[in-house]
Amino acid sequence: MRWTRAAATAATLSIMLAGCGAGPSDRPGVAVERPGAGGGAQTEAPVAPEPATAEVPKTDLAWRDCTAATLGSLDFGPAPAGLVLDCAEFSTPIDTAGTVIGTFRTGALRARLPQTPADAPPLVLTSGSDRSSSSTLAGLAIGPDSALLAAQPIVAVDRRGIGASQPIDCIPAQLRAVFTDLGQFGVGSDDRVGAVAGYSQDATIACRDFLQPYEGTFDAPHAADDIEQLRKQWQVDKINLLGTGNGSKVALSYARRYGDHLARLVLDAPEPVNADATTMTEARVTGAEAALTAFAQRCKAANCALGADPRASVTALMTKANAGELGDISAADLSTALTGFLSSPRGDQATRVTALADILAAADRGDRGPLSALVARETAAINSDGEFVNRCTDSQQSPTPDKARELLQTWSSKYPVFGPTAAVGLMVCSAWPVSTAPPLPSKLDMPVLVFTGVADPVVGGPAASVTGALGVAGARHATMTWQGWGHPVLAHSGCAQKAANAYLAEAKLPGDGGACPA
Repeated sequence: MRWTRAAATAATLSIMLAGCGAGPSDRPGVAVERPGAGGGAQTEAPVAPEPATAEVPKTDLAWRDCTAATLGSLDFGPAPAGLVLDCAEFSTPIDTAGTVIGTFRTGALRARLPQTPADAPPLVLTSGSDRSSSSTLAGLAIGPDSALLAAQPIVAVDRRGIGASQPIDCIPAQLRAVFTDLGQFGVGSDDRVGAVAGYSQDATIACRDFLQPYEGTFDAPHAADDIEQLRKQWQVDKINLLGTGNGSKVALSYARRYGDHLARLVLDAPEPVNADATTMTEARVTGAEAALTAFAQRCKAANCALGADPRASVTALMTKANAGELGDISAADLSTALTGFLSSPRGDQATRVTALADILAAADRGDRGPLSALVARETAAINSDGEFVNRCTDSQQSPTPDKARELLQTWSSKYPVFGPTAAVGLMVCSAWPVSTAPPLPSKLDMPVLVFTGVADPVVGGPAASVTGALGVAGARHATMTWQGWGHPVLAHSGCAQKAANAYLAEAKLPGDGGACPA
């Protein structure tokens, strides 16, 4: 059932939600570590107990094969030989504290190969609100590196309102044009920042009114509650959990609330913690520009259609888009297509470089059909109403419109391809009430494996704030850096998958500060 205005009215709940998850008073400070520090000061360590292990579900979900349907809907092409994707749903309480009564329908996707052991405990995956967890898993599953999936099944849990979970339909149709082109076309195009700020106000009112009384239940702690409900339905004591990008915020919330039920925790390209919207956006833009440079280098080596200087060709195309010279394809549309490719969870970007180059070169010549199709596909993957609600709920301290206008000027020269759109995009969540950052784990007595990338268009740079938080909580941890471009790391690096398997099997951390080649 899709959440529609009529359905929401009919199912209005009587108790109003008082807040967004756990209170802020017990959140520890975050220490930022030097690279390679790997934890606090070394002391004489006691003999370590045997590491806990995850279990095979005793009572599983009602899975059904959805391999072809899933890959077809994502336009990921045919499945590799033997890959099986299974879909299921399960009910989760709207609020485990009981302040709002009722349930949501949560979607899950399981991936396995013929060689995946039947008695291996599953690895639970969440990519939060970056894109649906199910599409992240599907991208990983069809990639060229299969070591992680060959060692254990992986189960993705979609965040509320995203992917296969119960959808949200709250943004009025008349606002969608501004939503997709970020104010470039139509009314308000002379002041894109102001146009999007107005959109944010109207969309925020529409969605929060529509979702009452559970508009405050789309934060990371509630997403962690949904994963805990899956553990309970499986009737197991401990699970292995993988959080990618924004999903790391969900995973850390799970570690704080249900740490006793964690056997292993992997954070893959984790989103920074306790960072404001401007800081996080600039980190993403920096990562996207670095990923574009890496793409351009490979494109040039392949003698692609973008010529002798592919990066300059892409920059010129973005200049055309900003000037309205690509027909109905806006600068925001082109940015969506580029970041969608650069951040795709599919592990085969390198083999598709020339295909993207052909699409961009054709658009530059006036044949915009293939680019329009790519824009539509990538927009559908990352811009649902559910993603708007979840991202804005997670967002911390958006800048004022005047500050965004200033950044528009600065970033246009500093980050010529992605900067202008990103500066305007800062206004998307500007009207959403600022929520308190979810509390971080205060005590985490377990090893944690962290991966980062050098050219990540989703989270940007290193994970210093996250590893600092792990250190404060007392968790032993190790960080490995992948030298390639894309997101998340495990979808693209066989080296990272090998390290993850060793950790998941025996709680064995690699040396802190290690690297995986591109």
